[in-house]
Amino acid sequence: MRKLRKLEDILPIYKVENDTIISKQGDITVAFKVELPEIFTLAISDFEALHQTWIKAIRVMPLHTVIHKQDWFTESTYQADFSNTEQSFLSQASERFFNERPYLTHECYLFLTKKPAGRKLTNSLFSNLIRPTLVPQTSLDSKLIEGFMDKVGQFCKILEDSGYFQLHRIIDAELVSTDDKPGLIEKYCYLLQPGQPPVMRDLSIGEEIKIGDLHCSLFTLADVENLPSLCGPRINYDRYSTDKTKFSVAFAAPLSQLLHCNHLYNQYIVIDDAQTTLKKLESKRLRLQSLSAYSRENSIGRDAVNSFLNEAISNQRLPVKAHFNILTWTPDKDRSKDIRNTVSAALAQMDARTKLETTGAAQVFWAGLPGNAADLPGNELFDTFCEQATCFLNMETNYRSSLSPIGLRLGERINGLPVHVDISDEPILKGVCTNRNKFILGPSGSGKSFFTNHMMRSYLERGAHCVIVDVGHSYRGLCELVNGYYFTYSEKDPIRFNPFYLGDEVLDTERKESIKTLLLALWKKDDENFSRSEYVSLSNALQAYFDYLKKDTEVFPCFNSFYEYLRDKFLMELRKQGIKDKDFDIDNFLYILKPYYAGGEFDYLLNSTKNLDLLSQPFIVFELDNIAGHPTLFPVVTLIIMETFISKMRKLKGIRKIILIEEAWKAIMRQGMAEYIKYLFKTVRKYFGEAIVVTQDVDDIISSPFIKDAIINNSDCKILLDQTKYINKFQHIQELLGLSEKEKTLILSMNKANDPMRKYKEVFISLGSLLSKVYRTEVSLEEYLCYTTEEKEKIKVQAYAEKYGSIKKGIAMLANHLRNQNAA
Repeated sequence: MRKLRKLEDILPIYKVENDTIISKQGDITVAFKVELPEIFTLAISDFEALHQTWIKAIRVMPLHTVIHKQDWFTESTYQADFSNTEQSFLSQASERFFNERPYLTHECYLFLTKKPAGRKLTNSLFSNLIRPTLVPQTSLDSKLIEGFMDKVGQFCKILEDSGYFQLHRIIDAELVSTDDKPGLIEKYCYLLQPGQPPVMRDLSIGEEIKIGDLHCSLFTLADVENLPSLCGPRINYDRYSTDKTKFSVAFAAPLSQLLHCNHLYNQYIVIDDAQTTLKKLESKRLRLQSLSAYSRENSIGRDAVNSFLNEAISNQRLPVKAHFNILTWTPDKDRSKDIRNTVSAALAQMDARTKLETTGAAQVFWAGLPGNAADLPGNELFDTFCEQATCFLNMETNYRSSLSPIGLRLGERINGLPVHVDISDEPILKGVCTNRNKFILGPSGSGKSFFTNHMMRSYLERGAHCVIVDVGHSYRGLCELVNGYYFTYSEKDPIRFNPFYLGDEVLDTERKESIKTLLLALWKKDDENFSRSEYVSLSNALQAYFDYLKKDTEVFPCFNSFYEYLRDKFLMELRKQGIKDKDFDIDNFLYILKPYYAGGEFDYLLNSTKNLDLLSQPFIVFELDNIAGHPTLFPVVTLIIMETFISKMRKLKGIRKIILIEEAWKAIMRQGMAEYIKYLFKTVRKYFGEAIVVTQDVDDIISSPFIKDAIINNSDCKILLDQTKYINKFQHIQELLGLSEKEKTLILSMNKANDPMRKYKEVFISLGSLLSKVYRTEVSLEEYLCYTTEEKEKIKVQAYAEKYGSIKKGIAMLANHLRNQNAA
């Protein structure tokens, strides 16, 4: 009959004080929580740098130090926030869509343990698990402790100065449990989930380790024959590799984020006296030498030990002892076999063999307790060099969400867990970018419109003013949903503006100049100059017209009333003043502009009575699809676009302003707006603004020096979508955009291994060429219906909107209908 014992009777921890764990054997342990680089963001050179950083840090630690790195990977689900009643219709749909999305949380802890002098290695038959009453053999010298803490400080400094890691010292309050929060020690003993309140569980260690209702399996990498024949800082990740690029992950990634089950990955590196280790190995070599004639295994073993000794001496390698293990758990015993197969497959990716620990499982599990790493049985350690041991350390973690209030929701690559991403303000605060401008490249069908719709909606909901210049009606659904202004042209409903309507504004110099520029563009041809007198007369006419409006408030400001004022009143004033036609030929002016007056061919263009307040409207779309080649309408519309955004840029203080120019930039550039776009990209940052240009054809950016000089060089944020179509000419894109090999590898990895059960596209984002990541653009069905550019789907959305009275209700009803169809 198995004897039951209380945990506190066998717990090897003596006490916790001064943010330090002290064991009953006299070991002192300092604990840290470590922030690692995000997975799928590192290049080959980054892995080499990480590897060298760990080696340098480990080399500064004194003898009899145990470095214990413990990575927790626990199954969790995304918990949506339904308490925010101010969320928009689409934001609520997104929360419902991602609710309970499964993923692995990751927490990384680092324990640095100093063993007292004379502390001997235990073995599986003689650990403190069965010797719980021993006390420290010697008292710890305060000078030795102080020296150890100095080395710990150097260790941390080396890691943090690399720029890849952040270490946070774990204090007493986090090590020790309270009534409502488990400490680190209790968390390990009972395998508690992140955020889980303290729960007492029975520990049963027999044929298997069982903690409460959790069935545990322990897999070890401790026998040399089970280890990989080769190791390095990184391995190829074939799912994201191409024939032109090799995608890299950390060597231990298959045992970390890529192992999809509840598990702990324990990594131990023990620094003992190198000379003593080499002396023992030399003795072993001599024994094997004498026995080599009797067995080929002895001969091979002799050569292996001899090679190890030669390597250590000739290259000044640091011999260490190492051990690695994976502890998995599940409440479902039937799933244990599947988990074992999963772990075996993960180890096979590293060219390692699986060993399910049975006999020594209890001692190995016990050594994983924070502060008890020094009691890892000696027979579970193998001799290696620091360079090889550090290859087995987990180097990466999950994507992190930004705490910034601005940004958009995207998904990480493994599970699609939603993360908040700031690609505007945070990069500037961190010194990564100098402006907020963005350049977006994505061929047709790559998900470009989805991403830009999603981005603009996200900024709009956070208080930004958005002006979009589009061809193709990609933003009609979103504009209608947010009650924005949508300017487009059709025969039945031609495009209409009213630059004369001021609303609550005052006639300042800037507004007057923009109206003058418009009138001169309508009056004079491109190759026809205007005189100084004509310019002054037109300025006087505008001022007199607006003074007239103040006196007669019943007159509606528009081009019609302005034309009538010039014809009926201002003309008489000019005659009285004796102004000659050569100074200002008002008859010619009225004749040429008559088509824009009531009854003329374009009388609708400047006399709109709706959508008047462009300054305070936060979402405006100018759709140029049907007028891009029109000789009269297009120049007027481009001038109004310029005036609209410049007015917002200069008058809306403290409000983010965004102008997004889709494929329309090509038509705009031909109409003499190249200098305007160049001006925007260079100055918009001074007004808390962002200029964004979108293009889909790679030949456009390769052949256009304007794009490179005016846009690319002034866009610190570069966004690319699936470039598979251009894989054979990607070198041109890489050179033009100044992309590194790492960024090229990331871009060409997009959509290579998408989850077939989910519908999404991936997007690459580079910030200042310093931070680069690939995200999912995965949206709810409601968002999809709002953003879609498929003609059949757009028609269906409009039909439902008409049937149910609004675009919002139409999308909601159609989404429910489609979900019910799929469920059936």
